[in-house]
Amino acid sequence: MNFSSDNATGVAAEIMAALAAANEGHAMAYGDDAVTKAAEAAFTELFGRELAIFPVATGTAANALALSALTPPWGQIYCHRNAHIEEDEAGAPELFSGGAKLALLDGEHGKIEAATLAAAVAGAGFGVQHHSQPSAISLTQATEAGTAYDPDEVAALAKIAHDAGLSVHMDGARFANALAHLGCSPAEATWKAGVDVLSFGATKNGAMAAEAVIFFNPDAAGDFLYRRKRGGHLFSKMRFLSAQLVAYLRDGLWLENARHANARATELSQGLAALDGAHLAHQVQANEIFIYLPEAVLGALETGGVGFHRWGTDGQARFVCAFNTEPDDVARALKIAQDAL
Repeated sequence: MNFSSDNATGVAAEIMAALAAANEGHAMAYGDDAVTKAAEAAFTELFGRELAIFPVATGTAANALALSALTPPWGQIYCHRNAHIEEDEAGAPELFSGGAKLALLDGEHGKIEAATLAAAVAGAGFGVQHHSQPSAISLTQATEAGTAYDPDEVAALAKIAHDAGLSVHMDGARFANALAHLGCSPAEATWKAGVDVLSFGATKNGAMAAEAVIFFNPDAAGDFLYRRKRGGHLFSKMRFLSAQLVAYLRDGLWLENARHANARATELSQGLAALDGAHLAHQVQANEIFIYLPEAVLGALETGGVGFHRWGTDGQARFVCAFNTEPDDVARALKIAQDAL
């Protein structure tokens, strides 16, 4: 009963099979292979437009390298105070950008509000040599609170950014989970709403190690080949990254996996929230649950073999469901929690 993280799961059978198939024979190195070309075609079809796609192996690399292409060393990147690029990437965006500054914005339930961004941009000091110069905004989809920006929210933020000359990056480590909740198309959630560059995640949703940096304007990706190489993410055997992405998108596996994870999270959150003394910290809109639970329940879950994370010191806990979370595991965890009371 491991609800600690969607990084703790294995690899989807379809993706493991694709890796085995890619292992047959020889292929040209550094992305000049048929599988990587197939991945490029699959993403072009998925988003319904010409784009530039660059497979990398980690979400941190995807975010940091993408942001380095959008901001100069003296630039400023707006993000939520609890964004992954701020709290969990060990300064990688600052390193790969050559020193750009993260400007942290507050917002309820993991989201940046349009009014907050507008106020920050208005007081940014454009052209003042003593100030970092605003260059980009990074949105996390789904957010670090397990919530999702709808396309109208993204569009409102993107308009403010673009009107001020800023680019829009989206950290989509859990993009599939957000899209499964929103029910819109990938295009509507990204470039049609004003997103310029997407870090498209697959590892948390069934891949072994595969992400992609997607530029919706290929002309803006002119030097990214060199950034990826310099950052150590131009894999010589690129077909093994690309094979994961092709299998991930084939027949809608990525959304099927995400819907499964979201459904288990909904079941688990509803059962936990029904307990006396429990209440959710945020709406459950993807596959993460943040909830306040009585200490008796937290202790019983820990001793009963249920993996989760205590979140702070005030009784909040985080549970994460994955593409292969079993309904029986949800039921067993809820039984332990109910019995504790």
